[in-house]
Amino acid sequence: MNKHDTVGIDLVAMSVNDCLCTGGEPLLFLDYLAMPRDDPALTRALIAGISDGCMEGECSLVGGETAILPDFYQPGDYDMAGFCVGVVEREHIINGRAIQTGDVVLGLASTGLHSNGYSLVRKAVFEHAGLKVSDFIPELGQTVGEALLAPTRIYVRAVKHILQHYPVKKRVVRGLAHITGGGLVDNIPRILPPGRRVFVRRGSWEVPPVFPWLQKLGNIEQQEMDRVFNGGIGFVMIVGPYFAESIQRQLCEERVKTFAIGEVRDGEPGVEFL
Repeated sequence: MNKHDTVGIDLVAMSVNDCLCTGGEPLLFLDYLAMPRDDPALTRALIAGISDGCMEGECSLVGGETAILPDFYQPGDYDMAGFCVGVVEREHIINGRAIQTGDVVLGLASTGLHSNGYSLVRKAVFEHAGLKVSDFIPELGQTVGEALLAPTRIYVRAVKHILQHYPVKKRVVRGLAHITGGGLVDNIPRILPPGRRVFVRRGSWEVPPVFPWLQKLGNIEQQEMDRVFNGGIGFVMIVGPYFAESIQRQLCEERVKTFAIGEVRDGEPGVEFL
């Protein structure tokens, strides 16, 4: 497809969304780009994506490095890395310890794959099904390449709005999780205190069509889908039940569709689907 201007958005998103999980505010971002030869047009496209991601993530792109390594990379290859620095007052850190039985689990919608699970995607789409990136998929309404290159959603503006509206001292927002590789089943337990278990209701949120398409295409079991992909939920907020509807409404007003997908109960830390 020769489309490189969204990869930088994914790079920024993976960093700034993680930064949010402590209640932190992303401040600055630095990038690293390596390629086999100098390619100004490719570099512009890649940096444009990083710049777009930083604007969406409300952090400053303050510098970076470009390395030309002809003996290390093959023609057409490139490598990108980056990191984000954020800040949060020590007494305002959100670490999940305040999560209580009865709390509501809010799921913030993803835009698709969100940079995770591509090893399985390549096997299902290109090896097993023999598709090309230019093939049009009627049930998706777009080509394979367009579906797989949908940029990761950046949740900074929406989550910051909620944290500013409900100061940490009120203990309204009690846990934050970025749903990346491992899906809901691996990422939510990281923020649960002892004696708290999350129960998630299947069918309580809209699943982007790319996931059932992939599952059918690769004949992938549901358990593997749950552990590899985000399944349509890119970020989770665990909040006090009294404020859940208000927070859900405010997130939707920030143009991030949000669903009440489950609740916290007593039990061993983990996730169960209902």
